Amino acid sequence: MSFDYDLFVIGGGSGGVRAARIAASQHGARVALAEESRMGGTCVIRGCVPKKLMIFASQAPAAAAEARGYGWPDADAGSFDWPAFRAKLHDELSRLETIYTDGLRSAEVDIHHARAHLLDHHTVALADGRQFTAKHILIAVGGRPSLPGIPGEELGMISDDLFTMERVPGRVLVVGGGFIACEYATILQGLGAATTLAYRGDKVLRGFDEECRQLVTHQLEHVGISLRLNANPARLDREGEGVRVTYEDGAVESYDAVMFATGRNPYTAGLGLENTGVQLGKRGQIEVDAWSQTAVPSIYAVGDVTDRVNLTPVAIREGHSFADTVFGGQPRRVCHDLVASAVYVRPHELATIGLTEDEAAARGPIEVYQARFRPMRSLFAGSDIRAMMKLVVDCDTRRVLGCHIFAPEAGEMIQLAAVAIGMGATKEQFDAAIAVHPTLAEELVTMRQPVRRAGGATL
Repeated sequence: MSFDYDLFVIGGGSGGVRAARIAASQHGARVALAEESRMGGTCVIRGCVPKKLMIFASQAPAAAAEARGYGWPDADAGSFDWPAFRAKLHDELSRLETIYTDGLRSAEVDIHHARAHLLDHHTVALADGRQFTAKHILIAVGGRPSLPGIPGEELGMISDDLFTMERVPGRVLVVGGGFIACEYATILQGLGAATTLAYRGDKVLRGFDEECRQLVTHQLEHVGISLRLNANPARLDREGEGVRVTYEDGAVESYDAVMFATGRNPYTAGLGLENTGVQLGKRGQIEVDAWSQTAVPSIYAVGDVTDRVNLTPVAIREGHSFADTVFGGQPRRVCHDLVASAVYVRPHELATIGLTEDEAAARGPIEVYQARFRPMRSLFAGSDIRAMMKLVVDCDTRRVLGCHIFAPEAGEMIQLAAVAIGMGATKEQFDAAIAVHPTLAEELVTMRQPVRRAGGATL
């Protein structure tokens, strides 16, 4: 049968846009894409990009304090002009959105600014009633913030709302303990809000290396964030222009704003998947194989909607691999085993790749190499916060199984470490690299003796 398009992409985020552009411009496919909101998706419009810019803004007071430690007695960040920053931020997001849109148009992708859903294995319907057929359909709609399901939760913000606030709240509660909660608490505190972070666990960043979790938890307190650990809000009530929060333990606190960062769910509701044989997992994610193909041969899915590794670069790689495989005759699968990531707290970021110490020890004997130290720059300015470099090494193969960095600009360092670890580098190959001095990163290649062994290995 004939189709209107070779490919119809639902979702204009990073993964969907990359797949559409590569399929059309490099492989000659007839492609359409539907996006119900702004082109660029969560990362560009309401996630990674604006978040990182806000992190830069929030670092100004600390940078001024550091400057005073270096002999600039009059260094002062001054007062923060949120309206001016927000206007400039929105201009930048509009610029990036235009780049994404122009890239699709130059590849001759037909763009539909509308919500789309499936009618069957090959038919897509738009919210305005139009219908199109496609030989292949790619779902790349991402995820959406989830709420905790408590009374009054509608009084709280989600992460999307942070970029459109009328003003920085005086007192704010951030609920959650994942990387989004930690980063946004860091931002709000840096911009001048008296910030409390409430989390049901005893330390933040569940799933990360235990020592790293301890370091980040301590740093959040060090920079002035009030932590309520092992605590959860039970209900929210309006109190004047603010919000009264009742915790599960009966404590009551009042805030100007509450932001929920309690996880994200795949955005599969209303896609019409019930009209197909596409299978969903327990969290509502679309189940796919190693080729990003669903149980329906004509339907694929990439990015956060599949709930594999929910990071923008992963979605981009999945979208590109899909286009090369299906339209370019170049079969490509994405390996999700070694994916570097970073948590942009401050002043030290946390960056990681590979196995945590506990995960590695569960597989067999390991050695742990670690350096804890006060970085030269912040030490001279009077800070006592310590950085940490950590390598987890397989005792038998000598391969570096995990690298964990807690330090300024850790995200920049982990990118290069990811290349070596992805190639299967051994500890001795790390040791063979001559250090660049004086740098933070030199610690990664100068740790000679393990601090401990685990998984059956003994010192």
